[in-house]
Amino acid sequence: MTAPVRPAAQTPLRPGTHGLTVAQGAALSVGAVLGTGVITLPALAAQAAGPASLVAWAALVVLSVPLASTFAALGARHPDAGGVSTYVRRAFGERAAGAVGWCFYFAVPVGAPPASMMAGGYVADAIGGGRATTVGVGLALIVGTGLMNLAGLRFSGRVQLGLATVLALLMTATMAFALPHGSTDALTPFAPNGWGAVGTAAAVLVWGFAGWEAVASLAGDYRDPRRDVPRATAIAVALVGVLYLGLATTSVLVLGPAAGRSEAPLSDLMAIALGEQARVVTAVVAVLLTVGAMNAYFAGGSRLGAALARDGALPRWLAVGGGSGQVPRRSIALIMGLSTLSVAVSVALDLGLAPLMLLATGCFTLVYVLGTGAALRLLPRRSVGWWTALVAFASVVALLLANGAHALWALGLAALSLAYQHAARPGVPSAAP
Repeated sequence: MTAPVRPAAQTPLRPGTHGLTVAQGAALSVGAVLGTGVITLPALAAQAAGPASLVAWAALVVLSVPLASTFAALGARHPDAGGVSTYVRRAFGERAAGAVGWCFYFAVPVGAPPASMMAGGYVADAIGGGRATTVGVGLALIVGTGLMNLAGLRFSGRVQLGLATVLALLMTATMAFALPHGSTDALTPFAPNGWGAVGTAAAVLVWGFAGWEAVASLAGDYRDPRRDVPRATAIAVALVGVLYLGLATTSVLVLGPAAGRSEAPLSDLMAIALGEQARVVTAVVAVLLTVGAMNAYFAGGSRLGAALARDGALPRWLAVGGGSGQVPRRSIALIMGLSTLSVAVSVALDLGLAPLMLLATGCFTLVYVLGTGAALRLLPRRSVGWWTALVAFASVVALLLANGAHALWALGLAALSLAYQHAARPGVPSAAP
């Protein structure tokens, strides 16, 4: 998921004029959702819940329908590049929108370390070195990505979409080659850690499904938002659901109990199907995908931080470099420093990937709670879209509760944001009229 910057409102394109087609919009939406998590999420979910993790995967796929549909309805009715931030501002006021910005911005420093160390796990799997290699590669990717952004370098949207396409093709190839080696015996025992573990697995899996809010941000770029956004969203939900659920099922059936112990499940699956040489290729792909995703996080997050500072929702000194064509170096340096600190704390406390991922997914989930809550105020009451938003709202609230104590990070950020804005912008109304 890429943290969005709050640009000026867009005027939707007239039907028939140049803009996104349904196919292009669906591809961009799939690209926004598919990310680095899929290279490790099957293992983390299986570690938490065993084969019952497939229930968590299926639940997230089902949840994607009302969630993506809600943002599609918002985008079709109120096309604007500001996305969730715009809708929360319209529904709940400026300070609530600032809280959404904080959740996105401070999700990056806790989300970048697990993303980078996922790639590090693949490198360690290919060349050896264990934990030291995993952490070393993770730190190198954080520092390297930060330096790239400080220098003003970033991947284009086409490169980002190309990397997402590579990931989709790798997932498809993995399923095709590895699934014949699977066995249904791996499904027993189905819930070795109890059914309560399914909720924990679902909270972790939010990482892999974060990005549906991009549907709303893209709405103004379609030729006919009211007609094309729902169609593109339906295609994207179907593709993401098939890819994720298919890969998770393949991991459980082929790897069995080892699925929860693997740091590089895609490599393990490809090695079973094609031989050990496939590990190196998969590691290279994992690193490239991670660099692309982290570059998007750092670039989008740093600009979001500068925009929030410009508007008074963060300290003013962070706003330097946030103008058009400029590089927000202070915001980038803060993200890079906090990300490095997160790695150091994780290593010192031997936390593993899951705790930091849960902190990040707690932020994403709270954003979804606020976004779907805004939909309940902005969409016509008791319309199909409103009822869909109600289902989505109830579902993401349940996910936030499943996040457990880790959700306190997101709730604390929101509270700190409101307190800071109250002190820094006392004249700004706390709620929309």
